[in-house]
Amino acid sequence: MSVNENSAISADNTRLATSSRRQFLVGSAGTVAGLGILSLAPSAYAESGHAIFQKEFMAWKQADALIAHSDFTAETRRDAIGQGVVTPSDRLFVRNNLPAPSQSIVADPDRWEVSIEGVNNPQTMTVGELKKLGVETVTSVLQCSGNGRAFFPHGPSGSPWATGAAGCVVWTGVPLREVVRVTGGVLPNMNYITGTGGEELPPGIDPKTIMVERSVPTRALATAILAWGMNDEPLSVTHGGPLRLVVPGYYGVNNVKYVKRVAFTEAQSDAKIQVSGYRVRDVGMGGAADQPSMWEMNVKSWVTTPLDSVATGRNMIYGVAFGGVNALDRIEVSTDGGQRWQRARFLGPDLGPYAWRPFVYEADLGSGDHLVVTRATDNMGNTQPRDRTENHRGYGHNGWFDHGVTLSAS
Repeated sequence: MSVNENSAISADNTRLATSSRRQFLVGSAGTVAGLGILSLAPSAYAESGHAIFQKEFMAWKQADALIAHSDFTAETRRDAIGQGVVTPSDRLFVRNNLPAPSQSIVADPDRWEVSIEGVNNPQTMTVGELKKLGVETVTSVLQCSGNGRAFFPHGPSGSPWATGAAGCVVWTGVPLREVVRVTGGVLPNMNYITGTGGEELPPGIDPKTIMVERSVPTRALATAILAWGMNDEPLSVTHGGPLRLVVPGYYGVNNVKYVKRVAFTEAQSDAKIQVSGYRVRDVGMGGAADQPSMWEMNVKSWVTTPLDSVATGRNMIYGVAFGGVNALDRIEVSTDGGQRWQRARFLGPDLGPYAWRPFVYEADLGSGDHLVVTRATDNMGNTQPRDRTENHRGYGHNGWFDHGVTLSAS
């Protein structure tokens, strides 16, 4: 089932409020929540329909495959993922912490500059210069920290993602370790890689309160790249072009868009988005620097299709699974709410430890309702838990029960 009209989305919101799980899981992302300076009231979206997809930032997207949450935010419908490893660019979710820069910045992407700091020979380099240093591709899952937020009963603020704030894409760029090599190596005692976004900040506001600047541990240097391409095309402004810091296996916020500065630093950034934002804390608590930061992703999976009604007998159940920073070992499916589990089969090529694996399970379903849930295990033995970890912002949800779907066979 695919929800194509805003009236249908509104109906799904009502069903979410009354805890009718089947219709909600079919594809609704729940109630539209505030997004600070990016937000519009829910009523505005009810009236606008697909208006945001007529704007330059979103015009190239496949509107019927996405659910709009704001002018700069949209999630992929659950049944629009498909069965391939790579998510088509025009179906990939969109999330910005600040309004995007002008499209003019990708008119001549090779002129974009990024400063490299915290190395022995700091310098500013253009994308054109970076392209001469080396190139590699990496396929990795891009996922918002709040993917699955809509399942939290306390209604955390932020985009009400269900399963659609995730996709698997192919990045092309220069390995950050190669940039470090040509700039003389990292200075001693540098513990973090700090990326700073190039969005234009409004005057009169302390930049540290709104700027996108994220720090990740220097262990990410082994895999991080400065990417100028996505899915065999130049990186669009929508997804962070002309240059984006990509940290495979880490949540999306750490993959800094429009990156203009990459610094190796002794301490984490003092920007609000790092100090108190994207921190895992108990419901009702404020964010603080001593709380866990949303860095490496955890193991996760869910069914993508079918999502509602099926015929009795043999059915093919499809989904996706990934291990975050670890490769997958196996994926299991249960058609009775987790009482009995069976191994499913991975589909398509294995594009590396950071990519997701589509899977299929052949189920023989009798007449009636079947609660279908999935459980992935990575190669380090980490398995999805049954339940979510309650936290204030609804981060990191990989509990298999909430992500289940009820199939009615007749």
